Amino acid sequence: MSPNIPLSEQVVVITGASAGIGAALAQVLAKQFPGIRLVLAARNQTKLETTATYCSKAGAEVLVVPTDMSQVEEVEALARAAILRFGGVNALVNNAGYGQMGPMEYISAQAALRQLEVNLLGPLALIRALIPVMRESGGGRIINVSSLGGKLAFPFGGMYSSSKFALEGLSDALRMELEPFNIKVSVIEPGPVSTDFFDVAGQAVEQTVSEPEKTPYRAAFEKLKGLEKQTSSQAWTSERVAEVILRSLTDPRPRPRYIAATGGDILLFLMTKVLPTWAVDRFWQKFYGIDLVAKDWQEQLKNKE
Repeated sequence: MSPNIPLSEQVVVITGASAGIGAALAQVLAKQFPGIRLVLAARNQTKLETTATYCSKAGAEVLVVPTDMSQVEEVEALARAAILRFGGVNALVNNAGYGQMGPMEYISAQAALRQLEVNLLGPLALIRALIPVMRESGGGRIINVSSLGGKLAFPFGGMYSSSKFALEGLSDALRMELEPFNIKVSVIEPGPVSTDFFDVAGQAVEQTVSEPEKTPYRAAFEKLKGLEKQTSSQAWTSERVAEVILRSLTDPRPRPRYIAATGGDILLFLMTKVLPTWAVDRFWQKFYGIDLVAKDWQEQLKNKE
């Protein structure tokens, strides 16, 4: 299974394919490359089947494998199912992920572990399982969907950024290790995306902190409710991000990183190369309402007296 064959003849595994970026990518590939073979994975089988039906009608051959990325056994079973059905895999898009949001002091060890399992350990297990078959076939591509949060940490996103920082480090190491085998590794760094990410993040906050209005961070929690509206004007559609991933799959010499955010390259340059750390801290504190916490905390203390 040569990695130089047309994309329309390749086998592509996509995780998190039931909705959002993953579903959009599957649909774009099916429409533009009839004959492509897609392996679609996610936890929600009903939504997966909806994506699969669309792709099949567009001309793709589709295998649906319900998979919980936090369970290594299921991830390894996904790899085996893809190889058994199609004989190999040409490209892997590790897209599944979510954001465990909330102040670090309130995130339980169990919640922290699940964040790493889904965003890092699951993708790593899938990569490990597919490297041998890619190597034997002459090469392949591994696309890891990270985030601007994989370069910049922000309040209430410590665990999410930790998982994405780790995914970026893993990708850099893999890129160097796998080059001798013609396996190309790229990272996609989206900014705000018009998906249910913030809804899921909000639910994660509620699960982490049952009564946010009673915490020292209550002022910031209140501002967090309007965060989606603040970012909506800059948010990309899932389809637009999918087009960036498509570039990483088709570029003759894929780049190590693709930024999928309006002004993302400028933002990263300013915040990592130009502005002092204190200025970056103040920006994010204001954006997430941490600047309101000190005054509110003093008021809480006074009320306790």
